[in-house]
Amino acid sequence: MSSRDKILAAVKASQPQLTELPKVTIPQSAEGLAERFTTVATAIGSKVYEISDLEEIKAIVSAQFNSSSRIISSLPEMQDIAETDIAQFDPHSLENVGLAILKAEIGIAENAAAWVPESNAMQRVLPFITQHLALVISKSSLVPTMHQAYEVIGDRDYGYAAFIAGPSKTADIEQSLVLGAHGPRSMTVFLLK
Repeated sequence: MSSRDKILAAVKASQPQLTELPKVTIPQSAEGLAERFTTVATAIGSKVYEISDLEEIKAIVSAQFNSSSRIISSLPEMQDIAETDIAQFDPHSLENVGLAILKAEIGIAENAAAWVPESNAMQRVLPFITQHLALVISKSSLVPTMHQAYEVIGDRDYGYAAFIAGPSKTADIEQSLVLGAHGPRSMTVFLLK
């Protein structure tokens, strides 16, 4: 018997005993999802605003963000404060974007992640190259867990998409938390009633 065969036989002989997968209880109630989402999003560094209509976004943006910054949005309703048609742009031309306002399709309460398909991101790089990111999520599209989010998106044909939660952050360097190290320095979520 070769060394290889001895090693493989030893590995095969020392396999752990099979155990059943744990039972996962997934909450089915939609009650309190907005509050849970807001609590988690705030804890990971996002700002959350509950809004009644998209016009409120314009007021918040003008108060919170530098008016001289380049603003891009996937929402046509934002055309008076942002560029809304960048699909034909070269992604390299987005290096100076100060704020991107994008629509998220799903929000997950357990981790405050938002699912943004490429059609809403306009360019794959936009949610990650912008200095500040704002996502608009309908309260009716909040789900309790990632399990349920995957059930919703599982059969869709969406190409590229990303789950985004909070601003970019790292604590690799000298164990000091740095926001915006690899992406947006801030994240704002607008929960639309």
